[in-house]
Amino acid sequence: MAAAETAAAHGPTPGEYIVHHLTHLRNKEMVGPVDFSVVAWDSMFFAILTGVIACYFLWRAARNATSGVPGRFQAAVEILVEMVDTEAKGIVHNAHSRKLVAPLALTVFVWIFLMNAMDLLPVDLLPFIWERIYGAAGGDPHHAYLRVVPTADLSMTMGLSVGVLITCLVYNVKIKGLGGWIHELFSAPFGNHWLLYPFNFAMQIVEFIAKTVSHGMRLFGNMYAGELIFLLIAMLGGAWTLSAMGVALALGHVVLGTLWAIFHILIITLQAFVFMMLALVYIGQAHDTH
Repeated sequence: MAAAETAAAHGPTPGEYIVHHLTHLRNKEMVGPVDFSVVAWDSMFFAILTGVIACYFLWRAARNATSGVPGRFQAAVEILVEMVDTEAKGIVHNAHSRKLVAPLALTVFVWIFLMNAMDLLPVDLLPFIWERIYGAAGGDPHHAYLRVVPTADLSMTMGLSVGVLITCLVYNVKIKGLGGWIHELFSAPFGNHWLLYPFNFAMQIVEFIAKTVSHGMRLFGNMYAGELIFLLIAMLGGAWTLSAMGVALALGHVVLGTLWAIFHILIITLQAFVFMMLALVYIGQAHDTH
């Protein structure tokens, strides 16, 4: 009992601190016939929030667009739109498909960028606020879990990649016809011979699965690693004391946190761009015939 009180007085250990920050907010009980305990409600909330913010800014840019000299916000959005449109034209050669694919790619880029950018917030800021709200509502603050980076959640990134897969399947059927696509499943890549049909079909299924899994895992792995590094840097600040070593740890926390945040801006932008480009490539491949 005394040991537990001493541990509580001195705060969590580094392992407990990291585990607490990497635990999702979930329902622990089944609600009716549906089990919602597998749903990461924090990822869902922040994904929807950033999606609404992305839609608002794109809507605002379109509403305030002018043919005259554009402001800085309009100019930035126009550069972004032109960049995405240029990439879409180079990959998806069907002009009719690009009317949907290009705006979809733009939305994916902006949305994933904003979800990634949640990693730039101080790691203890929103969890601290949530603990106070949860405690005021009668809950135990030590069990007030909250993760604010949706793309550091594998279920979220895999959901995005599955969405891209479904889009690819739709365009496969739309461009080639259901019969043409089924024929391609059994005739490519080794050739149109009945002895090769099982191998062709197996290779096609493996390709779809591999592209989908790697698409989601790439984004998740990079953002999870970035989140973990921020937590490790935050522990330096949590270990400071009124001593030479304590002050050095506090300064190291500030310097390393600032440097990693600046570098992380490149990572969150690059990962959003890579996810968008791979989505365009996969959709473009759905337009190609073997």
